[in-house]
Amino acid sequence: MLKPQSIRKNVKLYLNKELVHKSVVIEMSKDWSENKISLFKRLVKQGGTITVGEDKIKIVIDEQVLNSRGEIDGGIIKMPGVDDRF
Repeated sequence: MLKPQSIRKNVKLYLNKELVHKSVVIEMSKDWSENKISLFKRLVKQGGTITVGEDKIKIVIDEQVLNSRGEIDGGIIKMPGVDDRF
């Protein structure tokens, strides 16, 4: 069975194309084999789709883009070119 800590807060879970709370998936995991639980834990880290029985679970991760310092990335900085004025 999965523990609540195994599903982070930045993860969205879709059960048969409907957004569900993580407690629903945790209750479903009581009947899963160890192989399915292991696969699900890997997919929670990277995102993807898993089919368990007749249920299809899609995992979407909302991540922020961070730079090497661990700060939110500011994006591309536009430098003035030859044709641009200062």
